[in-house]
Amino acid sequence: MRPLARGLLAGAAGTIALNAVTYGDMLIRGRPASTMPERVADRLARRAGLDPDGDERAPNREQAAGALLGVLTGLGAGAVYGLARARADGPPPALAGPLLGAAVMAGSDVPATALGVTRPGTWSAGAWLSDVVPHMAYGVTTAAVYDATRRA
Repeated sequence: MRPLARGLLAGAAGTIALNAVTYGDMLIRGRPASTMPERVADRLARRAGLDPDGDERAPNREQAAGALLGVLTGLGAGAVYGLARARADGPPPALAGPLLGAAVMAGSDVPATALGVTRPGTWSAGAWLSDVVPHMAYGVTTAAVYDATRRA
């Protein structure tokens, strides 16, 4: 299997892990889903010159676009990880996983912050945990799956 395909497969597994941890947290704590992905989608649409106001289906489209952006981020990060690991061994998966998780978390939080959707400096400890833990699950799972397919 080629590095790009292994990376995509690993990124898909990581995305599933991130979603499972997120939904598990929502189930256990009874917290609502984050609206940040759909608000990012709304801001991006407006910057692209699209005006969703007046369209009763706009919230549904924003929610779907936010979810798709998350899937694309997970697959894209997995693909980049696969290509990078093929060129250099880098850190062991036990360290690479948390680093990858932190990079993907920054890849979603930095644009959201730049768009004015969120301000991480105001987040509570619980909000940080709700962001950090799923992204660590993504990184660890992606690195482990990539490493397992590399050895196979």
